[in-house]
Amino acid sequence: MSAMPLETRCGPVIVMGVSGSGKTTVGAAVAEAFDVPFIEGDALHPAANVEKMRRGIPLTDEDRWPWLDRVARELKTSARQQGGAAASCSALRRIYRDRLRSAVGPELRFVFLRGDMATLAARMQHRHGHFMPASLLESQFATLETPVEEEDVLTVGVAGPVGEVVAAAIRALDQNRREMNGQR
Repeated sequence: MSAMPLETRCGPVIVMGVSGSGKTTVGAAVAEAFDVPFIEGDALHPAANVEKMRRGIPLTDEDRWPWLDRVARELKTSARQQGGAAASCSALRRIYRDRLRSAVGPELRFVFLRGDMATLAARMQHRHGHFMPASLLESQFATLETPVEEEDVLTVGVAGPVGEVVAAAIRALDQNRREMNGQR
């Protein structure tokens, strides 16, 4: 997918944000560009979580802990075995990101897909076959603790076309990797 030469695979990456921000699309494209596995975080939710969301009931922290632990395990294992991995995971609160950091390790990077409620609500209205109803978007924004001053979080705006968002995420990760390796 990427026309840019990427010198190495990316370490473990979580593409995060509220529902409708493009976590799956961007995460899969990042994984393809860096030639690493993609882990769909939503597929790791227990059935009870999916049913709650399908019924329009927001998840609690108690609902999320086992899911976050599973995302972390899958990401860490894939990254170790494959030289990197990308996962989609909302990771809305700092405490969730800290739990993921603790489980995965200091090499973990987040790509925060930042968008406004109107843009994301419009996207969700046109999305088919997903268990998360647009009615839960407001609760997601209420839960979101924007990752300011978190050094391992790269922020990418999602207002533009998908291709531009994907390219920005790949550039940000590649630049971060270069900086971590002392390159320009």
